[in-house]
Formats: sequence, C-alpha cells, structure tokens
Amino acid sequence: MLQVTGVFKNYATAQGPLAVLRGVDLHLQQGESLALMGESGSGKSTLLHLIAGLDQVDAGTIEIAGQRLEHMNEAQLANWRRTEIGLIFQQFNLIGSLKVEDNLAFQARLAGRYEPSWQAELIKRLGLADLLTRYPEQLSGGQQQRVAIGRALASRPALLLADEPTGNLDEATSDEVLQLLLDLLANSSTSLLMVTHSPRVAERLQRTELLHFGRLATQS
Repeated sequence: MLQVTGVFKNYATAQGPLAVLRGVDLHLQQGESLALMGESGSGKSTLLHLIAGLDQVDAGTIEIAGQRLEHMNEAQLANWRRTEIGLIFQQFNLIGSLKVEDNLAFQARLAGRYEPSWQAELIKRLGLADLLTRYPEQLSGGQQQRVAIGRALASRPALLLADEPTGNLDEATSDEVLQLLLDLLANSSTSLLMVTHSPRVAERLQRTELLHFGRLATQS
C-alpha cells in the first residue's frame, strides 16, 4: 500500500540547510495500522506531509497503491488527495459554516464517492445522530474529533493519515475516540499511519516505528 524509500528532506535556515529526514525507509501493508513516534522536531509531521503530497521530497521516492507521487503534477496530486487519502489532525479543521451533517459528507462529495448508506453507518457508529444540525462551534472537542474522523472515512480512502488525532483530548475521550476509529477500520481495507507521542495510543496499533533525528528504528 505505502512504500517510502530513501527519503531525504532539508529546510533552509539562516544557519544553512537543516536536515529533517535523512534517508527514511517505511512500508505499510493494505489494512495495516502503524504508529509513528519520536521526539518533538524529529520529522514526524514532515514525513506525514510528504506522504500526503503536501510537500516534495529532496531525494527518494514515495509510492502509494502503485502511484509514485513525484510523477504527479499539482492538479493530479490534488485530485489524488481527494480520492485516495483521508486526513485527520488534532486541530479538527472542520468547516465552521457547515453543519455536522454537511461536514461529514464534504470530503466524500468532493471525491465523487458520497454513499448515503455509509454516511448513515458512520453517523450511527460515531454517535452523531443528535448532532447533525449543530455547527462545529457548538460541539465539544471529542465530538468535533468524531466528526473529523467520519469526514476522513466517508470517501473510503485507501490510506488514512492522522497527525496526533487525539492530542487535544482528555485521556478518557482519547481512548473512546481511538477505539471508534479502530473499530471502523477493522472491517475495511484502509491503511492507517498515525503520528503520536503517546505510548498508550501507539500500543493500540499493529506496529510502531520510532523516528529519531530523521531516521527510523523499528520498534515492533
């Protein structure tokens, strides 16, 4: 599903180039869940952004479901992001002017994959039936994250990328939201790559990798 090979990424600073990723190799099978851990500044979010096609590698390759990202132009990448991947961030990034029901359907409609029956299933499993007419500002943090998860899964993406998706939630709500996410993924072919600083969260996923000074060391 995902193959990252020899990826390097530098950023320009006043002191010269800063090496963030130094030859990262990473693989993820279809339907597999992987936690990516590492200290602050180790390059976790940078790697996630590269895999999402939001930034370009300096060297190396990223291949997802047989497609090499460096072979796509900006329009192709934008279309690919709409149809093939789902993104979940700890900031939720819901659209404030849209009600919950419309936020849930937004990504799927953009991808041309809106399925009323799947939308109904997500609403039921995520416990959102009584919240559909509310706006994001009227929701708790846990409720907003449930909507963000539903939006990301609504288009049935091949790959789900999550950057500290429970980082802004208390421990009990984090556990609940994570369990809902894993339950929804259990019967799908979607692969999950999650950046997290929490060992408690990481141990719930099938495999863990540690990113340290721009290189990976397999943990399990």
